[in-house]
Amino acid sequence: MLVEHPRGVAGGATRRDRLREPRVLAISAVSAVLALLIGLQVAAWISGFDGPLASLARDYIGTPKSMSVPWAGLVLALVGVSARRRVIAAGAAIGIDAVWAALRLLDGQPFAVGNGPTIVLTALVVIAAVRWHGRERTDALRAAALGALLVLATKVGDVWLHVTSAVHPTVLDEFLLLADHALGDPSWVMGRVLDVLGPEVYAVLHWVYIELPVAAIVVAVWQLRRVVPTGIWPSHYLVRTFLVLGLIGPLFYVLFPVVGPMFAYGADGQGFQAGDFWPTALPPLERSPAALPFDEVTPRNCMPSMHTAWALALFLHTRRDIDGSRAPAWLRWGGAFWLVATIAATLGFGYHYGVDLVAGAILCLTVESALRDPERGWGAFRVRLVAFGTVAFAGLLLSYRYLAVPMADYPITAGAIVLGLLAAVSIAFHTTWFATAPEPAKDRTGRTTKSATAV
Repeated sequence: MLVEHPRGVAGGATRRDRLREPRVLAISAVSAVLALLIGLQVAAWISGFDGPLASLARDYIGTPKSMSVPWAGLVLALVGVSARRRVIAAGAAIGIDAVWAALRLLDGQPFAVGNGPTIVLTALVVIAAVRWHGRERTDALRAAALGALLVLATKVGDVWLHVTSAVHPTVLDEFLLLADHALGDPSWVMGRVLDVLGPEVYAVLHWVYIELPVAAIVVAVWQLRRVVPTGIWPSHYLVRTFLVLGLIGPLFYVLFPVVGPMFAYGADGQGFQAGDFWPTALPPLERSPAALPFDEVTPRNCMPSMHTAWALALFLHTRRDIDGSRAPAWLRWGGAFWLVATIAATLGFGYHYGVDLVAGAILCLTVESALRDPERGWGAFRVRLVAFGTVAFAGLLLSYRYLAVPMADYPITAGAIVLGLLAAVSIAFHTTWFATAPEPAKDRTGRTTKSATAV
């Protein structure tokens, strides 16, 4: 005698299978994103600032907030279509942008671009969904979804920055100033170095800092360049890491609100700063740190340093190709330059303390370890590495908050521990993912086609 009715079992399995269908997953994902955007827009209206939908509307018919992000989103979307369609789409976007820019200039408004790629990206989604079929449609929609997610993530991020300042009237910069003493106060050091180097270096670093999404798109397009000719999507690429970091990292902004040296200890504090110290002089070390009242405008977006996390992810993905072979020299040098320049900018502009960067780097290595080489599964090697990174990250944040005074009193010991944790996580990451070169790719005859060189 059967315990369960056969139809009940089959029906349950069928329902589960249906929930896993790509179409159902896509509809669920789109619905979740729309619900998030609408919820954030309502919250923005109530709080009196621009929401994601209002910002997106300006990308279509107004002045886009960013001139590079819409174009980066379109470029990423075009990896899923043929070369001929790329040319058509890019030409249409350029033409629309030229018309909108000209109309703005005639109306006396500042020059801006970004409407064209937003409109063309939307049109690409509609055309692919309605007119194309099979792999052609699937590749186009998948790539377009990545481009759209990049654009929408920046809109959500802008709202989240407003949230961080709205929910926290005080900041914890006094604690980080003490903890950062263990690393030699690198923000003050780099701030003075940039003053000496002059405006040219400042301009280059500023461009690198704000155009990180563009650099990421260059790497992502290079990683996805074989999607159309082969029909095969890599199991892991930079965009996945960027998006997951963007989901996890900013959550800590509301748990550990920090505005940064140039605001808490510099002239940009608009009267809320503890003094005008940065970068010319170190403020006195407060042995009884407390939360510092601050304005309702400046984002609390320092801990962890997401620019460091994203730049490190970009660096890691420029070491090797998708098949494990060594990346070309221009990409490897470009990734290294972007990482070094981003670190110099985050510190030299007074946006971050050194301890922020250490936390951001460990967060990146932990997230990348959870996502990298999914074919290898979740064996003990991955669990140990992710757990180690998670514990190290949590331990650092707790130390910055509750052991800041001892860290300042014993800077050599504390600095060695902080940097030692970063080194330990980095070595474990390299040993797991890079120390052993993967098997070289082979063609159908069994001959090696590319050499897989370890970093």
